[in-house]
Amino acid sequence: MLRLLFLLLILVAGIALGPMLAGHQGSVLIQTDNYDIKMSVTGLAILIAILFIALFCLEWVLRRVFHTSSRTKGWFIGRKSTRARKQTRAAMLKLTEGDFNQVEKLLTRNADHAEQPVVNYLLAAEAAQQNGDTKRINDYLTRAAELADTDQLPVDITRVRIQLAQGEFHAARHGVDQLLNDAPRHPEVLRLAQQAYLKTGGYASLLEIIPSIEKAKLYDEDTLETLRLDAYIGLMNQAISEGGSEGLKQWWKDQPRKVRNNRTLQVELASHFIDCDDNEQAQKIILDGLKHQYDEKLVLLIQKLHTGNPEPLEKELRMQIKEHGATPLLNSTLGRLLIQHGEWQQANQALKQAIEQQPNAKDFALLADTFDKLNHPQEAAQMRRQGLALTVK
Repeated sequence: MLRLLFLLLILVAGIALGPMLAGHQGSVLIQTDNYDIKMSVTGLAILIAILFIALFCLEWVLRRVFHTSSRTKGWFIGRKSTRARKQTRAAMLKLTEGDFNQVEKLLTRNADHAEQPVVNYLLAAEAAQQNGDTKRINDYLTRAAELADTDQLPVDITRVRIQLAQGEFHAARHGVDQLLNDAPRHPEVLRLAQQAYLKTGGYASLLEIIPSIEKAKLYDEDTLETLRLDAYIGLMNQAISEGGSEGLKQWWKDQPRKVRNNRTLQVELASHFIDCDDNEQAQKIILDGLKHQYDEKLVLLIQKLHTGNPEPLEKELRMQIKEHGATPLLNSTLGRLLIQHGEWQQANQALKQAIEQQPNAKDFALLADTFDKLNHPQEAAQMRRQGLALTVK
């Protein structure tokens, strides 16, 4: 600016001195409605020079004033940013201590000047949830959403997590449905979706996201299998609730072959039919399962059956004994089934074999009942004493 001012002075000096040296300065007449202003060219040049110098000086003063204001403002902002960093670090320490009141206070002081203000407000919202203040939760989430601009995913995830913690399961389910549209493979979104679907009975939706959960490697294979089982059991319960035994039967019929051949699901299905008092359908499931593959859980379910057609079960048990040997479970189950239908002698023999292989208080009691029916009171009393001794032991 000084260079420009210097050049301006030289130009004005030239304009002023030129006419003076030439001997004729000329004149300038400025007429208005009320005034006539007459001056020499040199005087006009000097006036213009003074005006320009005044303007330059004013501009310089204004720049200095505003620059000082900007530096002052920057100094204050810098102080707030420094304080925000210290308060955020202190909040993290309080978080490890579980002092959520202090966490919330420290995170929200100067939060707008923190390095990541969105994170401060989201963590403050979760701390407010621990403190049970719904209004402050909403305030923090709203402010975080304003600062997040187009990146709303962290805000939405935090909102759903808080809803689950507060027991607002249906609101959380609505939230995860939207999140899955935006980020279908995000690990935390999948975790939240799993929780929301289990809490709201969205078992079909849960089965749909299990492949994504598996790809994201959130759980080991055993946990995934448990999750699938929980989903299918939930669907079985819903089918019973909506249509009873017939509803469950139709649901099972609609499942793909891979599902119907799952041994664990067959056991659960048979158990559900027993609970529905549909022993005939439960027996069919058990027999079909045992014909394809021996499973002790299916054998155990036979003991809960009250069927009017025991012959197929007895035949299957004897077939299993022939193929797998006379195990305590098979002998005990056969004996119990025979008792249900008054086959006392055969039941007596089967239970004796079971006790010889593996003494069991319940089998002793049942064997004593068979001896009573066969008119052998002394043997019955002896079996009860042995069963009691085993129970006490």
